[in-house]
Amino acid sequence: MGRIDITGGFSIHDYRAKLKLLHDDGETRTLENRAELGCPACGRAFDRLFVTEDATASFDTPPERPFCLARTEAKLLLMTH
Repeated sequence: MGRIDITGGFSIHDYRAKLKLLHDDGETRTLENRAELGCPACGRAFDRLFVTEDATASFDTPPERPFCLARTEAKLLLMTH
């Protein structure tokens, strides 16, 4: 299992063979982890990845579902476990 590396930023294209795009509205993307990639924050495998370049975002998460955040200069990443 490799860990997502956000050193120098994050590009979905670097991980396209391991992530399945579930939603893309041009401003936010939701992807499924298909290859047990490790979270850039904690190192554990995650289920879903939410990526946005927007300054703010709102979303509902299921109760009792841990999540991690990682920030690059241009993007905010949220991983649900």
